[in-house]
Amino acid sequence: MNKLELISALKNNVDISKAEAAAVVELFFGSMADALADGNRVEIRGLCSFYVKEYKSYIGRNPKTGEKVEIKPKKLPFFKSGKELKERVNF
Repeated sequence: MNKLELISALKNNVDISKAEAAAVVELFFGSMADALADGNRVEIRGLCSFYVKEYKSYIGRNPKTGEKVEIKPKKLPFFKSGKELKERVNF
């Protein structure tokens, strides 16, 4: 399911306009992205959680040349599925 399909499903199930459904979806995902950008964890009980993992700087290698390269510190978003979702998928 992609974003447009989600908007369409919301529109049909709640009986609202496509523009209103799009606004709700944008608000939902925008709020999640803002929370993650602020370093907060987002948890949707029974479904999943999202969090930001921080990595320190380290020395890596350029795979083409083999030379050492300093990798700068970074933050990456992570997804962890909830117990109910795992059970539902693995019926």
